[in-house]
Formats: sequence, C-alpha cells, structure tokens
Amino acid sequence: MPDCVRNHHSQTKRFQFSSNSRLPTPSYLHKRILPNLKPENIKNVSLKLGSQHRSFSTAHRNAFNAGMNPDSPPMHRAYIALGSNVGERVEMIEKACKEMERAHIRVKRTSSLFETAPMYVLDQDPFMNGVCEVETSLGPLELLDTLQSIELALGRKKLIDKGPRSIDLDILLYDQDVFSHERLNVPHKLMLERDFVLRPLCQLIPHEQPPIPGQNRSYLSYLKSLPPPEPVPVATTHISPHLPPLRSTDPKRPTHIMAILNVTPDSFSDGGKYFSQDLPALTETVRSLIKAGATIIDIGGESTRPGSAPVGEAEELARVIPVIRHIRTCIPEANNIAISIDTYRAKVAEEACAAGADIINDVSAGTLDPEMLPTMARTGKAVILMHMRGTPSTMTKLTDYPNGIVQDVGTELRARVAAAEAAGIRRWRIILDPGLGFAKNMPHDLAILRDLQQFRSGVEGLECFPWLMGPSRKRFIGRLTGVEKASERTWGTAATVTASIAGGTDIVRVHDVKEMWQVAKVADAIYRV
Repeated sequence: MPDCVRNHHSQTKRFQFSSNSRLPTPSYLHKRILPNLKPENIKNVSLKLGSQHRSFSTAHRNAFNAGMNPDSPPMHRAYIALGSNVGERVEMIEKACKEMERAHIRVKRTSSLFETAPMYVLDQDPFMNGVCEVETSLGPLELLDTLQSIELALGRKKLIDKGPRSIDLDILLYDQDVFSHERLNVPHKLMLERDFVLRPLCQLIPHEQPPIPGQNRSYLSYLKSLPPPEPVPVATTHISPHLPPLRSTDPKRPTHIMAILNVTPDSFSDGGKYFSQDLPALTETVRSLIKAGATIIDIGGESTRPGSAPVGEAEELARVIPVIRHIRTCIPEANNIAISIDTYRAKVAEEACAAGADIINDVSAGTLDPEMLPTMARTGKAVILMHMRGTPSTMTKLTDYPNGIVQDVGTELRARVAAAEAAGIRRWRIILDPGLGFAKNMPHDLAILRDLQQFRSGVEGLECFPWLMGPSRKRFIGRLTGVEKASERTWGTAATVTASIAGGTDIVRVHDVKEMWQVAKVADAIYRV
C-alpha cells in the first residue's frame, strides 16, 4: 500500500480505509488535492480506482466517512491580512471583504483597523491595516489566486515592492499547515516581525501559536517582544462619511458630543418637545444643537426608560423617518454631523439608514429583534451595542452581578460582540455602551463610571473598541443630589461627563449640549494629553 501524505507540519502518515468508506471522486482529487501537494509528495498518492484504499488528508477522510457528498470539499480556516494606503482606505478594505464573500470565502471575524506608519518604504502615506478570519473550501493556491483576482478587480497596481497600494490581501495562516511553494509560503514569512500584522491578529487568536516546529510561543508573546512602533498604531472606528473616524487608542483624541433628540411624547426628561409634524421647530432645534457643539445627533422614536411600554413599529417609523430625511435634505449645517437612529427594531434601523442615518444605536445589542444584527451587517453602518438585560419593563429586576459589575457586563458585552461578528458586522464598525441605568442600580452606575478604564483595558476581547457613555440626567444623579426634575440635573450630569472622559469614553450622549460641550472641552484638556 502506498504511503498517504498529509501536508501538516511536514509530517507523513498512513491511513487505511474500510471498504464502505465514502471516497473522493477522481475529479475532486485532481482539482482540489493534487494542486496543493508538494511535487515531491504527489508520487506517494495512489489514484487506483476500485481499490479499497485511497490516500488523502485526514480532513478528507473524516468528511467522507461522515457521509458528506463526495464532491463536497472540507472547510479550512485561514487568516488574511488587510491593508490599504491609497484613496478611501476603509471603503477599499470593506469592498475586498464583500468580494471575498461573493467568492464564497466567508469572513467570520475581523480585527479593528489600525492606522499605521509605513514600514520598509517610508516615503508613503499611512496604512489602514487589519486581519480577518475566513472559512473557505479553497486550497492555499486557489485562495491565493482568488485574493489576487480581487486585488486586480479593485484596481490594485503594484509599482514598488512594499510601496503604496490601494488594497493588499495576504494569506497569513491556513489551518495549522505549513505550506511552501514558489508563489506562497504559509505561515507568512514576515508576519512575526510585523507589528501591523501581529497587533490585529492578536485581537483574534492571541494565545494560539504559529505552526513552527520546536516553538511554543503565542502570537501575543511575539507581539510583546517587538520594539514599540513609532508612532504607535491607532485603532479606528468609522462612523460616518461626514466625520473623521473615532481613534479609540489615541490618548489625545477629542470627545464627541452626541445630542439626544427624542421625538416621543413620553421620554423621561424631554418627551413631547420635538415632533416630526413641526419641521420649522425641528430645524431650529437641530441648528442650535450643532452650533452648541454636537457632532452626532441621536434620534429616538420610542422611550426606553425603565417601565416604559413599547409603541408599534409603524408609529416609530412615522416619528423618526421624516425627521431624519428633513435633517439630511433641508438643513445644510447638518452636512458635517452624523445621525444616529436610537432603535431596537430592524426595520426602523434599515429605513432610517436609507433616509440618511449613519449609526444604528440599539439599547438591546440585537437581543430584542432577531433581525437586527443581520440588518446592521447588511447596511454596513456603524453600530452601538449597549448592555441591557430583559426589556425596559423587566430590566429593573435583573440587577444581579455575582462576579462584579465590570466582569459580568464585560462578559455579556463580549458575547454580543461575538454575535454581531457572526452576523457579519465588522469589528471596526462597533461602538460599545455599558448601559448606565439599564438593568443597573445606583452602585452599579457609580462603579461603571469609576472603573470605565477597566472595560477598555481589563476585559480580554474588548480592547480597542470605542465607548459611549450616556449618564445624562439619569435617576441616580437625582437620588444623589435630591433634584427630582430630570431637566434640572445639569450640574450632576457635568460631574458624570467628566468622570466618563477621565475613564476613556469616546462619545458622551447628553441632553444639555452647550453645557456638556464646555465640560468636555475642559476635561479633554485635563485628561487627553
């Protein structure tokens, strides 16, 4: 019996199959297996039809014995480096991800996108770099051919080695295989010396080890052993074509002011003030918010205060869509701000984005509508995933955090991030919100404000995300100050905004825009240095 070749860590193993094993067709062997074997190994493969013995990889054997279609190829996990420093860098990377999906290369997870200084050829613009985990049936060379065809289709022109490029797609890892060919080496030969590769890769598989014989170091260990890059790469989150990206790891980043614009009659502090039927009043209000310093306007058509009852989908649509459309088409000052839709309903989110919204802000992080996460992915917009338990009517009873508020909220948010990624939402489009006042009591809210930095750096899997804090006029402020009327809690809110900025928030969601812009301006000068 001939030897059976398994291309994994250069090991060769012999497998014997029973007479009732399901075997690959000749076309599958010729098209899928032989092209990916080293030339010196092809002679070891027996293709004698009718024999009870066949030679192919362990993955193929398991697939066929499990009863799969003989022509169904096994699936492989690969990691692809993403890079661009020409033109609209993020747009180009997102187009490449879509093209991979069209080519049946499933993008399962992505890293953040880091803005990095060029390496090797220094006289060129900064790059956006990231990594994605993909699932594919393609062999290594087939995958390489497909990625190169995507690069060409997107207009890549390679003029200088390691020079400027509109899109760059490199295979870093393919399963745990070592693959050597004149066109491709896996693992990528230079990946362990490149911060701009290891940094995003460590967001996905920090504790895994490269398939290099004789070593037992993790990717995170390799990253930590590199000299600190200068300048340090910055994680970026792209929220709107109207604004520069959030730079969540830049210590000098400014805090964004998100203005609350409720078009509901029953919001806890400003219900009934703004209605879609009164467009002149809406115009005046939006202009004043922008003048006061708002860079994002968050529009809500249903109250989510504790104990509130939901309105119907049709009513919510009737409240918010005319408002968004009017802001986008009739208020020139709004050309330089982002619009956020505050909703947990997928249809409202989708129609709001079609009307001009840039951000989907879901208090439930996709738990109240099963179509929300797929809708978020389909729109390609930035999303805010907030921590909440239950519904607005039940959340006040769901306040048990046995492992501590940071650990439990962090763990639950990490699960929502995983669900978002599984739905196709890119990590570089996600903003997190710990959900002050939602399934939290006053000690919980104060602990979050006190320990926000722990969410940012102390919960594995949540590093590099931007954070939104929404402390404005919250009930715990009234309890602490004795101010019962929510609209009069400005001073208490100012303290919470300062604490949020000290803890590292990127966005504060507020009612009193003029006052909180001033608070943020001073707090930024103190803490963002």
